[in-house]
Amino acid sequence: MKTHSKGHSISTCKGFNQYYTMRKKRRGLHSIVLTTTIFGCMVSLAQQNQDTRDRFKYEIQRAKNDIVIDGEIDDIWQTLNSLTPFYNHAPEDKGFSNLKTEVKLTYNDRFLYVLGICYDGGDRVIQTLQRDNGGYYSSDHLTFALDPIGNRQNGFMFGVNAGGAQIEGILSLDGTRTENSTVWDNKWYSAVKEFEDYWVVEYAIPFKTLRFNTKNKEWGIGFVRPDIQNNSLTTWTEFPRNFNPDDLNYMGSLIWDEEIPKNKRPFSLIPYSTFSSNRDFEDDSQTKTNNEFEIGIDAKVNITSSINLDVTINPDFSNADVDQQVTNLTRFNIFLPERRNFFLENNDIFSNFGGWDIEPFFSRRIGLDEGRVVPINYGARVTGNISKKLRIGAMQIRTNSIDEIEKQNFTVAAFHQQVLDKSVIKALVIDKHQVGNSDNSFARNYGLEFAYVGKGGKFNNTVRFHSSHTDERLNDNFYYGFSGDYVTPRVRTGWTFDVVGENYITEVGINPRLENFNAETEEVERIGFIKFNPYFRYLFYPENEKSIFNWHGIRTWHKLYFNNDGSLNETENNFAYDFRFKNTSAFTADIRYRELNLPVPTSFLGDFEPLPVSNYSFTQFGLQYRTDNRKVLTGDIRTSYGSFFNGNRLNMVVNGNMRVQPWGNFGLTYNYNNVKLPDEFGEREIHLLRFNGNISFANNMFFTSVAQYNTQLDNFGIFTRFQWRYLPMSDLFLIYTDNYNTLENFNQRNRGLVVKLTYWF
Repeated sequence: MKTHSKGHSISTCKGFNQYYTMRKKRRGLHSIVLTTTIFGCMVSLAQQNQDTRDRFKYEIQRAKNDIVIDGEIDDIWQTLNSLTPFYNHAPEDKGFSNLKTEVKLTYNDRFLYVLGICYDGGDRVIQTLQRDNGGYYSSDHLTFALDPIGNRQNGFMFGVNAGGAQIEGILSLDGTRTENSTVWDNKWYSAVKEFEDYWVVEYAIPFKTLRFNTKNKEWGIGFVRPDIQNNSLTTWTEFPRNFNPDDLNYMGSLIWDEEIPKNKRPFSLIPYSTFSSNRDFEDDSQTKTNNEFEIGIDAKVNITSSINLDVTINPDFSNADVDQQVTNLTRFNIFLPERRNFFLENNDIFSNFGGWDIEPFFSRRIGLDEGRVVPINYGARVTGNISKKLRIGAMQIRTNSIDEIEKQNFTVAAFHQQVLDKSVIKALVIDKHQVGNSDNSFARNYGLEFAYVGKGGKFNNTVRFHSSHTDERLNDNFYYGFSGDYVTPRVRTGWTFDVVGENYITEVGINPRLENFNAETEEVERIGFIKFNPYFRYLFYPENEKSIFNWHGIRTWHKLYFNNDGSLNETENNFAYDFRFKNTSAFTADIRYRELNLPVPTSFLGDFEPLPVSNYSFTQFGLQYRTDNRKVLTGDIRTSYGSFFNGNRLNMVVNGNMRVQPWGNFGLTYNYNNVKLPDEFGEREIHLLRFNGNISFANNMFFTSVAQYNTQLDNFGIFTRFQWRYLPMSDLFLIYTDNYNTLENFNQRNRGLVVKLTYWF
């Protein structure tokens, strides 16, 4: 049986001064009211300090019969208690939601079942029918989050919108912030049925999809529901709006009435077969199309209910989303996010190390080399919880040779030990070596971190120490520092301080600032640095209900880099003011000042004279506006102008989107840069144009098309993908790619066609 507490508003406490001025003849009544009010304030304060997992509980009961997932409210649901009401979370975090939401849960030997009844008067927004689509969050939906281990460090989320589109993700804690990776994919079931003034959603989550301890009878659980038309967000538990609605620290409790059923089938097999036809027209040695047929297999093995083994043999990632191209006018490489499913589940065990812009482990460095695919022969990962407070991860990947790249073996191991309530001690080991030559060709990284998280979740700070070791056996190979933040509903302030040695080499990680390309010698120079990155934000929440703002506020952030001898490397100082309107539109004005001592001759624009080593300082101003995202036609525009090194730069980014509810979304993005440097340093206009089209024929059949025109890369590319999910987690893909050289009369560079079939046993 669920319990909840309405909680007294702190504003009630302000009222007792009014009673103090009551007439003396009503002194007796005043005493009663004053005593009651003070008691209410004490209860309110006690409740706010009380853990939400103690305040909000739902006792789940076993289902007596099987449940058919069809969106119908069967008789079995009528006998169960409701998890209701929901609280306002944003833009206000006080009081109950005006829209009623009812949730019920039950289970049997195979599934955790969830029923949601969402009342809305029939006024609902459905941006997409496609699974794992960004339009999900702009649709009316019901999403629930789980912490099956109960350690507040990691978990899962599952969501369905009013059109039946699914989304799932992995939750992990980074400091006090809960992060959500929705690229993860797994097997579960849902169904939606719409009615005149409400819609119903049913979920069935297989226990084998989750990681949990069968003897842990108290899980963390949370529910999130937006009201898109009224620009509001509601949650089952009550907590401050400065935390994400699926926050691991503010869940309620799911209480099991008996031991959770063990998974009777401890493994799953996912074989695939792929036919590909490719032609590289820029390779003179390839005179005809190269046709290949490949097979491979993935496997998931439940070693225990909380520890999972993932195995892949000859994996194929051709069905992964195409990378979105970007314009790079910085001195450093840009790293794009991981999209391959094998690396994603529990990936935070390995990747949640380091700080902003420095990651000792980045899985995209395995199997990819400067955009080229390096074949992976096999891989295996063990991840999960040995105990409630100890998470472990171990990974081994073997890649094949390609061109000048030899066979490589990658081994990564990590553990997270929870201490002091929510704090964590973490350790990481990375080894990359050439197969058969591990003594003379290797790169290794070691790291140890302590992440302190305050009990209330407002304050966190991580202290870290890392080192790297290669066959060159170099000195000055350390990276150490600390970072954290302090967060309240109005204030967010944070800091990062890092010291990076010139030989802290991360061949399986990210450390772009370390490597500086000398445009004259065409060599890379490693330059160590000291980084300090403080930031501050303050928000104003209007008290007038008729205000057009949800909030507005000031923010400032600074990036200070020094060379290891203490001299200035670079400084960047930013100031911005943000407005967020009740109609979901937004406006920002900002100013940026940079000063740097350019350490090596650098070229941004191609075949021009590189900028010489010198001191540069410049200022840029920017404006950005985003329209009401509830409309059929939406968009945003950002423009900035100012000095750029010894010249000027104008940048304009325009995004537009048209929604054909609920089956279609079509977007167009244009990024324009006009850089003018004096004399021989050159000037150039750079255009990046991207079209995105997503069509949902049904909840299990999708078509995606992306066309990108990039003058910085002199490339026009087309990517199209048809996906038919004929069974849960079993897909047929048709993928077509085409690239042209825009500098040479659109001569064709390469073309590819892939047919891929997967099946989940």
